[in-house]
Amino acid sequence: MRVPSSKLTAACAAVLAVVLFLLTSCAQIPRSGPVGKSTDESAGNPNNAPVFFPSAPRPGAGPESVIEDFYLAGSGYEDDYAVARQYLTQASSVTWKPDQRVLVFRSARVVPTAVENVFNYELDVAYSVDADGVATQLPPGTTENIAATLTQVDGEWRIAEIADGTAIPEETFKVIYGAYPIYFYDPTFTYAVPDVRWFIKKKTVKAMTSALLGGPAPYLKGAVVSAFPSGVKLARESVPVVSGAAQVDLTAKDLVEASNEDRLRMQTQLALTFRSQPDVINVELRANQDLVRVEDNGSVLPPIRDKNVPPHQIAVSNNDLVRYENNRISPLPDIQSVAALAPRAPAESPVSQSAAFLSADRTTLYSIGPGQPARALTTRASLSRPSFDRYDWVWTAGPGASGATEVVSYRPAGAAEGAPVPTVSLAPGWLAGRTVKEFRVSREGARALVISEQNGKTRVQVTGIIRGADGTPRDLTAPMTLLTVRDPDQGVWVDDSTVAVMKGSPSETVIPELLSLTSAQPDLLAQWPGLTALSAGNGPEEIFAQSAEGIFQRLGNGWSPQLKGPVDPAFPG
Repeated sequence: MRVPSSKLTAACAAVLAVVLFLLTSCAQIPRSGPVGKSTDESAGNPNNAPVFFPSAPRPGAGPESVIEDFYLAGSGYEDDYAVARQYLTQASSVTWKPDQRVLVFRSARVVPTAVENVFNYELDVAYSVDADGVATQLPPGTTENIAATLTQVDGEWRIAEIADGTAIPEETFKVIYGAYPIYFYDPTFTYAVPDVRWFIKKKTVKAMTSALLGGPAPYLKGAVVSAFPSGVKLARESVPVVSGAAQVDLTAKDLVEASNEDRLRMQTQLALTFRSQPDVINVELRANQDLVRVEDNGSVLPPIRDKNVPPHQIAVSNNDLVRYENNRISPLPDIQSVAALAPRAPAESPVSQSAAFLSADRTTLYSIGPGQPARALTTRASLSRPSFDRYDWVWTAGPGASGATEVVSYRPAGAAEGAPVPTVSLAPGWLAGRTVKEFRVSREGARALVISEQNGKTRVQVTGIIRGADGTPRDLTAPMTLLTVRDPDQGVWVDDSTVAVMKGSPSETVIPELLSLTSAQPDLLAQWPGLTALSAGNGPEEIFAQSAEGIFQRLGNGWSPQLKGPVDPAFPG
C-alpha cells in the first residue's frame, strides 16, 4: 500500500497545530547543591523551549500507519522518546538509539517491499544531523530509504527492526532544533573558530559540551585545535547550570593532570561556546563533582572572536592600484606604479604592506611590496582572484602543468628580489575535474571559502587549512557544502560564520545571497542590475558591490551609490 503524501502532510500539520506549545508551567525541581536557580541540562530559557507530545499507538492501526506515526512521534524527545518507543517491540525499544542521527525530510511516504512485513520509509532528505550535531545539507531530490520490519504483538502491529535515529519534517525540525556555534582555537590559540552544530533547544548545554569534547567537525579536523585532550569525557550525564554557573564535571585524571594554563583555555573554550546561552554567566570545571580552581594570572590571553579587517579597500583606478576608503581614492602607500601590467582583481595583505593582483587576462599572478618592483609568481591558463591569509601567504587556484586543478600559495613578503619565493601547491581530490572560481581565506586563517564549477554547475564549500607549526600550508580538508539558490561564481567572507556570494553579470539583474553557517536557508539580498564584483568588510552592513555605474554599498534592503571610477575593490585578506 502506498501512502499519499497529502495524508502525511496533513498528519504533520495536525501534530504541529495540536501538540506544540511553550512549556511555561513545568519548571524542574532543582537538584541538591548550592541554593540558587537551576536549569539542569540546558540554558537559554529552556522552559520556553517547544515540546511535542505525540500520540500513542492507535488500536488496529495498519503497518503503514504505525511506521508513519512512529516517525511523527520521533519529534517528542521528552522522557527519552518514551512515546516513540511504544511503537517498537520490547526488544527493539531497548536497543533503538534515537540520538544517533536525524534525517530532516521535505516529504515522505511508506512503500512496501517484496519481502512480507518489510516496508521502506522513503524520504526526500533536506539534511542529516549526526550524533554530534554536525549537519549536512542535501540538494532537492536526495532520497533515502529506511527499512522497517514489522510484527504483530498481542494483535497489534509493532516495529521489530528499525535503524537508529529519527526522521522528522523540515518545518518541525526548524521549531525544535537550533543552530549553535561551539568554538575551537586556531593552532596558535590566538583566534576562536566557530563550528556550528544543531541541537534540540531543550538540551543545548549538555549537547554543546559533549560535542566540544568530541572534537571538531570533519571539515575542521587538523585545521583547529582544542584545549581538551583527546578522550576526556563528562563524569556525569548532565551539565547543571546553578546560579548562572555551568558546572562541567570531567573525568578527574584528565583535569587534575592538566596545567593551569590548559585549564584556563578549557574554561575559556567552554565560555565561548556557551555565549549563545543567556542563563550561563560563567563556567566551573569540576573533577568528579569537586570544584577545580582555575587561576587567571594573565598568562593566557582570550582568543579573538570574529576577527575584524581594516576599514580600507584596495582597488584599481586609472589602470593602477589605489586605496579606497571613506568613498575616496588615494595612492597605495609606498607601492610603485604597476600601470604597465594592467592590474585586475587586487588583494592586500592584512598583516603587511604586500599586495597581489592578476594580469588583465587573469593568467598571471603578481606580487608587490614597499620599495620593490612587481614580480610574477605564476602564469597559468586561468587563475582565481588572489587572497591573503594572516600568515602573509597569498593564495590562488588554477590548472597545473598536467591540467589538473591546483590551489597554490606563495609567501613573497621577506623574499629578496630575485630570490625564490616560498611556494606550496595542493591538489585535493575533491577538486578533481572542477574549476575553482573563487578561493578566499577566512580572517583567522583556519578555513577557506571555495567556489568551484563543473559542467556549468557550481558548489560553494568551506574547507579547513592544515598548516605546519610555522603557518606553512600543508593540506586542505574535505569540505562542507553550503546550498545556494543560484550558481554563484564569486564570494567573500562577511564575518566568521557568514559569506556573501553571487553570480556576476554585466547585463543581467543580479541577486547576491548571504549564506550563514547558522542557517539552513540563504538570505537573498536586494537585486541590482549589472553587478560584477563583491567585497565585504565587518558584517552584513559593510557589503559592497560593483557595476558599470560604480560602487554600491548595501543599505537596508537596497544599495546606496558610492564612488564611480575604481573597480575590483577588496578589503585586506
